[in-house]
Amino acid sequence: MKEIQIRLSGTGGQGLQLSAKMMAEALIQEGRQIAQSQSYEPTSRGGLSRADLVIGEEIPDYPLVTNLNALLILDQLAADASTHLLQSGAIVITDSTRVKSPPVGDFSVYPLPLTETALKLGSPRIANIIALGVLVTLIEICEPSSLEEAVRKNAPKAFLDLNIEALKTGQKMAA
Repeated sequence: MKEIQIRLSGTGGQGLQLSAKMMAEALIQEGRQIAQSQSYEPTSRGGLSRADLVIGEEIPDYPLVTNLNALLILDQLAADASTHLLQSGAIVITDSTRVKSPPVGDFSVYPLPLTETALKLGSPRIANIIALGVLVTLIEICEPSSLEEAVRKNAPKAFLDLNIEALKTGQKMAA
């Protein structure tokens, strides 16, 4: 397997760091090597936030993303910050509820109503988990059962059922 670079991008408070942790745990469970980094502005909510994963069979030589295979964008602010890192043929998933001007280029863009769908399920706070289900399904990076196990392990217990429903909803949106 060649190295894969993924960025989850949005604003603080959208659960991107948790989503990256869940994806990383699912991949590690399947024997992959991960370098994960994160960046966020010094505000607890609202500032630019991102989580990056570099994935391979071997330990990645360089832990930072430079040539993205996949980009998740949950907010317009984030849309403008990462487009320059996309490689030709990359997959870009945007929240069509919050991203009105998705990036344009030599890559596939999937504008999906992530926040709107989360609201229909009962909480805008699960848009990140819906997006995680979409992303992992589209790029076929790990088994759905591995990701579900990671969500079960890391989701707040009071919201576990809602998070599992969100994950499965995202997987169906991508199918």
